[in-house]
Parts: sequence; structure tokens; C-alpha cells
Amino acid sequence: MSTAPSPSPHLGSAGSGGPPSDEVSPPAAPSARPGRWAPLRPLVLRLHFYAGVFVAPFLLVAAVTGFLYAGAFQAEKLVYAHELSVTEVGDAKLPVSRQVAAARKAHPEGTVSAVRPSPEADATTRVLLSGVEGVDAGHTLAVFVDPYTAEVRGALEQYGSTGALPLRTWIDEFHRDLHLGENGRLYSEFAASWLWVIAGGGLVLWFSRRRALRTVRGTRGRRRTLGLHGTVGVWAAAGFLFLSATGLTWSTYAGANVDELRTSLGQATPSVSTVAGGEHAGHGASATTGSGEHGVGLDKVLAAARAEGLTDPVEIVPPADEKSAYVVRQVQRSWPEKQDSVAVDPATGEVTDVLRFTDYPLLAKLTRWGIDLHTGILFGLVNQIALMLLSLALVLLILWGYRMWWQRGRGSAFGRPVPRGAWQQVPPVILVPGVAVIAVFGYFVPLLGIPLAAFVVVDVVLGEIAHRRGRRTPGGAPAVK
Repeated sequence: MSTAPSPSPHLGSAGSGGPPSDEVSPPAAPSARPGRWAPLRPLVLRLHFYAGVFVAPFLLVAAVTGFLYAGAFQAEKLVYAHELSVTEVGDAKLPVSRQVAAARKAHPEGTVSAVRPSPEADATTRVLLSGVEGVDAGHTLAVFVDPYTAEVRGALEQYGSTGALPLRTWIDEFHRDLHLGENGRLYSEFAASWLWVIAGGGLVLWFSRRRALRTVRGTRGRRRTLGLHGTVGVWAAAGFLFLSATGLTWSTYAGANVDELRTSLGQATPSVSTVAGGEHAGHGASATTGSGEHGVGLDKVLAAARAEGLTDPVEIVPPADEKSAYVVRQVQRSWPEKQDSVAVDPATGEVTDVLRFTDYPLLAKLTRWGIDLHTGILFGLVNQIALMLLSLALVLLILWGYRMWWQRGRGSAFGRPVPRGAWQQVPPVILVPGVAVIAVFGYFVPLLGIPLAAFVVVDVVLGEIAHRRGRRTPGGAPAVK
């Protein structure tokens, strides 16, 4: 949203004869019918200005990398077309066990951690290997096999539940942590923590202005920049609020608080039980080293899952130990989502547990949908185009915001923001609940709360310094606090 304040015709100074102040008197009330919310506008304006100036660089990086990530899904299909597709569609697909055997013959290193059978007629099967030398921890080596001929068409490093290949993985990590590891994730959490504040503040400022001041046609200079900035910001605000909320759900600190809250409310994401049942538990669970074939084998396990209604795309996960079951789960994250899963006893081939996505708690479903919409998966190409447009809008808003800052700030210090002390004009009936709400949000979203508290402390200290200097200046008027 907006990253610079509304224009003000007034100049200010810390005291007569003193240096020019970086602040001005608040503009006249823009509304013909000022109400009890009118005093809140200068406070929002000041917060919006400073938050926009200091947070915008982080938002700019997030917007540019987010734009690239949204486009990476389609780029991945082109760059890795050889690995992802078959040369010719055959009459019938070979058993999964034969496809895995072909993959293991070509790549005997590591162990089979999962198998994703060909989900479409022209798609290859992915055999995922863990513990492969040279592959990053947490990643797997995906071996691509033609399901009709068992030809191995290549192998690529893969990351995450969406099966990101090297190109998308690199962009994903750049967007998430700038390739700086866990500490780098603080940048994206900081940006997401403040995006909703800036967007919400911009909405308040836009709708509290007179209609005549919102126009773009026939205006020039800073007035035109402000009109473009506000108009695009209003149209994109809902998208920014959504991106901020969903981005925080899997961030480091705010995400942990969200997970804890969901767990305490009984809304955590459930998982299928992997304990093999019956008196045969542990029997027949041994496997050829790293092959993924345990007990009854992959083919019978897949057949059992199909009998429970698990259609493509699915992923087969071998048992973790002798007392565990196979897990077969649907991995389609596009609408309508397929997220059902079953556990299959490796000794008998019987289904021991079933978990349907329809049985997920409401918040678990909303979290799943929110994340998939945020990453551009839920509605495919349309979703990705929408994210790219939102990213582009955010880039333009940031550039327009800095341009307004430059246009307004020439000849004075720091763009002449609204003076300190705006909060003193806010009625207690609004101020007290507002502070309480901000405190709660600050606790659950620490990268919002901590910087905001630091800003308030610094602002108060600077105000006190300016006040005392004004008192020491002969004939000087006291500075605004």
C-alpha cells in the first residue's frame, strides 16, 4: 500500500531561529464531517510513512523473488521437459516395482524414501532417493522413469512436498531466506509482518481523504504520483492482506505461535497412523537394502490404496522400521485438492488406517488452502498470474512511494512526516483498545511487535531531545512532542 504521507501545505520548525524541522503541522481535516475517528488519521499517517520507508526494501526483495517464484512453475515444465515426460505413450504401464528396480539399477546409491507413480498418461514416475552423497540435507534425488518402458530419463535434486526441481528450489529458497539459511528467513517474516500494517494503513488514509483528492486525471507531479499510488494500492490491498496472513503461517516465530494456537484449539493438521496392526506386525517387513520393497511389496500396497479410492497423483512412502506401515497419500494440491491418505500393513497388504481430507479440522483446511493459494498451486496458471500481478503492483507502489518521499522531501529533512504527538489527540475510547490489540498482535507476531516498540522508544527519546533543545534556544518556541 502507500509508503508516503498525504501532501501538506504547512512547513514547521523546532523553534524560531533554529534549524528547519523534519516535521510539519498536521494538514487540515480532509473530511467535511469529522468524527471521533478523525484524530486517528495523523497517527496512521505517521506510522504508514515510517513503516513504508524502512520496510519497503524488504518488501521489494520479497515482491521481486515472489514474482520469479510464481513464474517458476511454468518455467520448470519447459526446462525439465525431458525428465518430466515420456517419449511415447504406451498401451499399459509397467508395475511400479519394475520401474523402481530400473531406477535402482541406474542409481544404486541411497535408499528409496518415496515413489510417485506416473500421474498422467505422458508423465514419468519419480523414484525419490534419500541419503545420496552430494544432495543437500532435506532434499532427495528424483529418478525419472518411463512407466511404459522402464527407461530412466534422468535424475534431478528435488525439494518439498510440491516436488520442486532445481530451478524452482533455487528461487523458492531465494524468496524464503535469500540463501542465508534460518537466519535469512527473518527478512521474509519481517516483510510479511509489516505488509498488512502498511496495506491496512493505506486503506484508512485513502478512504479518509476527500473524493476530489483521490483523482488521477488532470493531475501532475506529486499529486499524480499519490493518485496512482493510492488507486493501485486500494485495488491490491486485499491481496496484500492475504499474502501477509498466509506467509506468516509458516514463518519461524509467528508460524510457531500459529501452530501452537491451532494445537491448543484442537485444529492441528492430523496424520494417518503408521503403526502396523495385527499379530503379524513386524513380520515380512524386511526389505532388500534401500529398494523400498517391504513385505507384500509396492504393487499390492498401491492396489490396496486404490481400493480405498486414492486416485492419482499419489506418493508411496515405505515403512520407517519393522513396526511401521506403508503410507500412501494423495499429493494433489490444486483445486479440488486430493489429500487423503492410508496406512497399509506390509505383512498382509491390509489397510490399517484411513484419513480423509474432509475430516481435517476447519483451521487445518484453511491453512492448507491458504498456503497453496499463496504459493500459486491451488488454481494453477490463473493463480500464478494473479500472484505475478500482485508482485508487480507491490513493486510499483514501493517505487511510487519513494518518489513521493523525494518529491515531498526536497528542501527539508526526511520527507517532512506528520509531527510527533498525534496519539495524544486520539480519544481514550479508541486509543486504549487499539493499544491492547497491537500488544496482542505484537506478542504473536514478534517481528512486528519488537520493531514497533523500538520505534516508539526511539521516537519518544528524539522528541524529548528536541523538546529540551527548544527550551534552551533563546526565544524559541517549545518543540512538538
